[in-house]
Amino acid sequence: MVAKRFQSAAGGLNAAGRKHFKKTEGANLKAPVKEGTNPRRVSFAARFAGMKGPMKNEKGEPTRKALALKAWGFGSESAARNFAQRHKKT
Repeated sequence: MVAKRFQSAAGGLNAAGRKHFKKTEGANLKAPVKEGTNPRRVSFAARFAGMKGPMKNEKGEPTRKALALKAWGFGSESAARNFAQRHKKT
């Protein structure tokens, strides 16, 4: 699990989190792409469309999964799944 200080309240990593992983692991992480048919966005949609787990926790708050989907511009797993199927390369 990633430290809270590296997590964005809106889902995913914040800029400090991306910088941390670049320094510690050499990762070249980028911010979410919220619109369009960017290949990174299509790939994210395909991965998260099949991810197991609830969209809300027992308190009724959105889970990190739901927040990440929202950060990438998707309201639900089915929206991500439909987007990925429409825009995948054949």
